[in-house]
Amino acid sequence: MAFTSLHFLIFFPLVVLLYWITPFRARWIFLLVVNYLFYLNMKPGFTIILALVTLVTFLFSKLISTVNTEKAKKNSLILGITFILLPLFFYKYFGVINNAMVALLTEHGLTWPLPEMKLFLPIGISFYTFMAVGYLIDIYNEEIEPVNPGYLALFISFFPLILSGPIERAGNLIPQFKEHKTLDFESITKGLKMMLWGYFMKLVVADRLGIYVDAVYENIPQHNGSSLMLASFLYSFQMYADLGGYSLIAIGTAKTLGIDVIQNFKRPFFATTMAEFWRRWHISLISWLTDYIYTPLSFSFRKYKVWGIILALMITFLISGIWHGAALTFLVWGLIQGVLLSIEALASKSKSNFEKKHSLSNKGFYILIGSVVTFLLFSGSQIFSKAASLDDAMLVYSKIFTDNFHLPYRDGYTMLYGFIALSILMIKEFNEEYFPGKIQLFNNNRTVFRWLSYYFVIFMILYMGVFGQEKFIYFQF
Repeated sequence: MAFTSLHFLIFFPLVVLLYWITPFRARWIFLLVVNYLFYLNMKPGFTIILALVTLVTFLFSKLISTVNTEKAKKNSLILGITFILLPLFFYKYFGVINNAMVALLTEHGLTWPLPEMKLFLPIGISFYTFMAVGYLIDIYNEEIEPVNPGYLALFISFFPLILSGPIERAGNLIPQFKEHKTLDFESITKGLKMMLWGYFMKLVVADRLGIYVDAVYENIPQHNGSSLMLASFLYSFQMYADLGGYSLIAIGTAKTLGIDVIQNFKRPFFATTMAEFWRRWHISLISWLTDYIYTPLSFSFRKYKVWGIILALMITFLISGIWHGAALTFLVWGLIQGVLLSIEALASKSKSNFEKKHSLSNKGFYILIGSVVTFLLFSGSQIFSKAASLDDAMLVYSKIFTDNFHLPYRDGYTMLYGFIALSILMIKEFNEEYFPGKIQLFNNNRTVFRWLSYYFVIFMILYMGVFGQEKFIYFQF
């Protein structure tokens, strides 16, 4: 069930109530049952894949921890990761590869024994697969000890995270499942506040902006460059509010159960470089990629010095692109991120010397320029993420640079409500970025101001929210 569905709004308070009245020793069992009921409600058949991934992860974690030689441990790790990734590759990439082969051979007058295929991607498989792989690698690196299959299943299937993350680590989550927690109303209150703001981001900002973005991108040939440029800028905000909102709801849901989950976003549009941007955007994914792919690669390529770093960056973000989607557009998207970060790595020393020479680091205008340029680079790359094909993406670029002397497409109420909602979001984030703790709303010490903030956000959700769209953008990944 989606977080924005009526089913979840009934399911969630019941789970919280029953969780806290369940005896401590049985809570993990109760939570495991809840996890699988939650996933069964989405697509029952795919629960088998979740269970099989969990079983494979458990078996190979035991094997890695018991074999005696380093070679046997490494071979067990590689084999375990391969088996864990097989369902992901089959459902996400097999159909695409098969269809490409069919088209290529048909073009040359040959036949292919398999017909064209379109497989339905199991929801959340990209996320829980990464959690399972991370668990195996942590066992191999002796950072954690293997746990019993029940706790492992609880970790991989944890219902707030299973659909779209954040991508957690076993070392953080599993000890919390074992910890004896008492009912904490402050923790529940904090979680509910996160959820409320997450719903605002999703229903009022993301879904409202999405109406305009989809109207333009679903009819690219009919729109001018100004419309496409505006839609591309808004898509960046839509993506942030969608996944950022989901993450806050997920983190808040876990918080009401007394479980702390990694922060997933940290005001990314105030970043002044692409490197800083990726330290603020989808933090759990970037942290996973850094620890399990980039760091080992950069260590392997250390003899190439800065070029080894660049090679590691390129490979890491190409993998990130492939993870996001089985299409050439995502491959290009990953390539662009790698190129931008590589350019920054090559220019970092010269840039640092220039900033010191002219004392620019803390200058407001310089920070603003850096933030604007970073946003433009990211939004420009996101065209490949949003466009349905490379041809569509190139058409968007072409129109933006050659047909932008017209007024953009206008959708009165959608644009007005979207602008108001986006302004509220960015004002809040500006305050948190540059004046932390100065202006408090949900955490105001004055009861009147605090409750007025709650009522205002609830009113905005009910009045301006877009209901009936129970999917998040990252469900497709």
